[in-house]
Amino acid sequence: MTENTGNIKNTGNGIYWIILLASALLEAVWATALGLSNGFTQLTPTVVFAITAVLSMLGLGIAVKRIPLGTAYAVWVGIGAALTVGWAMLTGVESASPLKLLFIAGIVGCAAGLKVLPAEKPVAKAE
Repeated sequence: MTENTGNIKNTGNGIYWIILLASALLEAVWATALGLSNGFTQLTPTVVFAITAVLSMLGLGIAVKRIPLGTAYAVWVGIGAALTVGWAMLTGVESASPLKLLFIAGIVGCAAGLKVLPAEKPVAKAE
């Protein structure tokens, strides 16, 4: 039986990447809801925050069963942050600029790069 390594040629852990991306999307939802909750004084955004935060963390926890923690966390945070600021710009909450868009594209590009890199097992050092 072969082990899933997380690189693009190994599709055995594709569902874990889908779960990770869904969790990153939920991260953007909870971050946006957090901003709308006005310090947890608005009921609907507070409930949306609580539900999506829990689901996002659960998804991340499931994803790290097959995706290395460092990679999964970087992708989760990067994609979640890019979606959060992208949504804020689309809705006019935050201003957009060419440099801001370039840097957001860089975050997304780095997250995609982590997906396509072959995962390597750490080699134990001989003493």
